[in-house]
Amino acid sequence: MSTTAAPPIVSATTPDSRRWWVLAAVTTAQLMIGLDLTIMNIALPSVQRSLDLSDPSRQWVITIFALGYGGLLLLGGRLSDLMGRRRSLIIGLTGFAVASAIGGAAAGPTMLLTARGLQGVFGALLTPSILAALADAFPLPAERGKAFGIYAAAIGSSSGLGVVLGGVLTSFLDWRWCMYVNLPIAVAATAGVLYAVRPTPRTSGIRVDITGALLATAGLMALVYGFAHAESNGWGSRSTVGALTAGALGLAAFALVQSRVKGPLLPPRVVLDRRRAGSYLAVLCLAVGMFAALFFLTFYLQNVLGYSPIRAGLAFLPVTAGLLAGIRVVSPLLMRAPVRALLCPGLLAMAAGLLLLGFVRVETGYWLHVFPVLLLVGLGTGWMLVSANSTATFGAGADTSVAGATVMTSQQIGASLGTALLSTIAGTAAASYLRTHPAAADAATVHGLNVASLGAAGFLCAAAALVFLLVGPQNARADR
Repeated sequence: MSTTAAPPIVSATTPDSRRWWVLAAVTTAQLMIGLDLTIMNIALPSVQRSLDLSDPSRQWVITIFALGYGGLLLLGGRLSDLMGRRRSLIIGLTGFAVASAIGGAAAGPTMLLTARGLQGVFGALLTPSILAALADAFPLPAERGKAFGIYAAAIGSSSGLGVVLGGVLTSFLDWRWCMYVNLPIAVAATAGVLYAVRPTPRTSGIRVDITGALLATAGLMALVYGFAHAESNGWGSRSTVGALTAGALGLAAFALVQSRVKGPLLPPRVVLDRRRAGSYLAVLCLAVGMFAALFFLTFYLQNVLGYSPIRAGLAFLPVTAGLLAGIRVVSPLLMRAPVRALLCPGLLAMAAGLLLLGFVRVETGYWLHVFPVLLLVGLGTGWMLVSANSTATFGAGADTSVAGATVMTSQQIGASLGTALLSTIAGTAAASYLRTHPAAADAATVHGLNVASLGAAGFLCAAAALVFLLVGPQNARADR
């Protein structure tokens, strides 16, 4: 059996001859992870019937993946440095594929939930390695913007594609194919990694900060859990308050430990860099608006406008169009624009989309009112993903994996926070409307959506101002 020789190690300033194959391989791997964040959503009713899941257990099919993924990203970044990026990519892809096969063959709830948790764990190992490999392969500014633009297009469109693919597979095959579909994707990505990603030596002297890893993982998992369940359990419930308090205390202790130990999991220098700090804050705030908008519109299209799951999934395709437009515009600017001029427009575009969503009505038509919202959401997302990932990883050196992992951690926290907080605001506003209009259920739902969307638009405008001040007036570019 013949094997392909590993690509030779090249210098940091010499373009890798296989760099575009690297881009294809790692983008495919991240696309697989992005699909799995949403592909099971529409399949949940079928999963519940097939495996006899209880209503409380049903939500764990989604939540346990987010917990494993969001909670372990920082540790995954450090392990990537310890093992070497090529090795961690192969381990992550293999583990993700095996977990997907177990999930597809699940005979009961425990088997499926275990598989989903393992997908999150191996996804957390994959993402930091993906970003580090991409940053290594494209050190030159002239190509860096284009490469990160293609990568951002894939991960930005993965959520909408996951919804569509989940609906198609569930409707025409079986929900189990929402898990099995990862197998050919993982095989293709692994082949690409073996062919194109050059081996990197294990970084000497790196220690895994066990205390920091435990505190970060526990703190992030507690926060994600608390935010994810705040809407269903209530913000004042014992479980929500306990989880959020434990998360905040865990992360405070983590920050203290990182400033005192040798070889910290998240070196303070990473977040104390104003450009990176601005990127992390911008991504967190953008995710608050992005995931809340997509969440609200999913229910609006299906429950108010009466769209089928597949039609609702297809209705989200303008997000991809807007995303591609945002990427196309911002990618050339990475070489010459100040960092805050890269980060703030993405937040403002998302704010504009949420502002329009605040004026949607029950009788609103798709093309005149929903379509522009989706375009603006995509535009802001594409603009931000390219800017933040490039800014956070460029020049990070030995911290590249952790710097990239922190971007995705910020996104996961923002997604959980936004969906929980804004859903609670929308639910409260809808309940108040129903008390004065008891026969207008659809109108109450839309009223709640309006109130939450307008609040989110204001929040994102404030976030843009804060990022502008945090990054400062320096002319440093994202590619320096």
